[in-house]
Amino acid sequence: MSDTSARRRQLHLNINILHSGFVPSAWRLPEADPHAFVDVGHYIRVAQIAEAAKFDAVFLADNAAIIEQIDFRPITALEPTVLLASVAAATTHIGVIGTASTSYNEPYNIARRFATLDHVSQGRAGWNVVTTADLGSARNFGRDAVPDHATRYARAAEFTDVVKALWDSWEDGAMIGDKAGGRFIDTAKVQPIAHRGTHFSVHGPLNLPRTPQGHPVLVQAGGSADGRDLAARHAEAVFTASQSFEESLAYGRELKARAAAYGRGPHAVKILAGLTTIIGATEADAIRRRNELIDMIPWSYSINRLAGILGVAPERIRLDERLPDDIALPNNGNGNHTFFNATLAQARQHGYTARQLVYALAGGGGHRVVVGTPEQIADDIEYWFKGGAADGFNLMPDALPSGLQDFTDGVVPLLQRRGIFRRDYEGTTLREHLGLARPGGRKSIADAA
Repeated sequence: MSDTSARRRQLHLNINILHSGFVPSAWRLPEADPHAFVDVGHYIRVAQIAEAAKFDAVFLADNAAIIEQIDFRPITALEPTVLLASVAAATTHIGVIGTASTSYNEPYNIARRFATLDHVSQGRAGWNVVTTADLGSARNFGRDAVPDHATRYARAAEFTDVVKALWDSWEDGAMIGDKAGGRFIDTAKVQPIAHRGTHFSVHGPLNLPRTPQGHPVLVQAGGSADGRDLAARHAEAVFTASQSFEESLAYGRELKARAAAYGRGPHAVKILAGLTTIIGATEADAIRRRNELIDMIPWSYSINRLAGILGVAPERIRLDERLPDDIALPNNGNGNHTFFNATLAQARQHGYTARQLVYALAGGGGHRVVVGTPEQIADDIEYWFKGGAADGFNLMPDALPSGLQDFTDGVVPLLQRRGIFRRDYEGTTLREHLGLARPGGRKSIADAA
């Protein structure tokens, strides 16, 4: 890729608001508020810092059960779309992307919820499409076992088809609001979807007009073959957990080839790599900050978390030994492929002991970690971006809001001076930020006649 081509592209940055921060001990920092994970003001402050730096969007993960060790750390607790409506009201430009599972929701509810978020945010909403693989969530919805991987993704594909059809069940211009003529809606432009499939029967139409973006932006993060196929069919941005430049480059090429097979163009999907940053005035300062944060995490917590990601018994992990050689995908492949593969790849590639792996992952669950000065982090981002390994990054600072402030104060100005990140917003919708086309929608029966 030439420098000219690289300059034409726009780097994209999202902030993943993981309560107090990516590192499990972030809530213990002197400036941190232990109650931030349920404080809307905390999320608004983070979003406003990101918006001042011209980030594309804020992103919220979600779980339908308590899957963390709550005796030590805060959890993802607040429901994303409700929280993001408050964030949208306190901001003007930054996008608001929320996670909702296809495993334990219904398409009509999700279509309505995210269409509402797109209306109230005036076109800034995105839906992160996920399936749910943990047993705790299954039990919270009356099931004794997690549905198998293929079934979850078949349901997710049909689920997303139905949601998109519901978003298209109103055409642009269906709402007339003609006071003089007494005509409110052009009913020829509002049609049922009459869907009957393997998993869902949904008549439609949706009970609110087409949204400012046409559709909220569709985001996906699956790393398995089924997940990639779902992304190739539907996703407009994909969050990845690639650990290396080469891995991310190969992932993007393979995903775009899959998308092309579905008749989608080469720029239809943005690749946004997960990136944790730990910043210091010098590299030694940054390493010291990382080590201090890790040292505040009980080793029992770190072992249990690592064991959970890898699907092995905690007693099989010995801190000063390498991981066992016979680790395979948990539950015969019916677990989280993305973080399993990313974590194991990091361990195998560098020959880490479990203790070294915890430091390398900053106590986390598989995302790439860069520890260094603002210049080093800017260099890393520029290398990935100009080399085509990523269109942008889903940023996960070590602590919030302090780690994000360090990034916006130190790294963003460098990216702007290098000409790869915006100095101001050029549009008002999330689609405009990401350079995505507005979906055309479905023609009405009357127009087609």
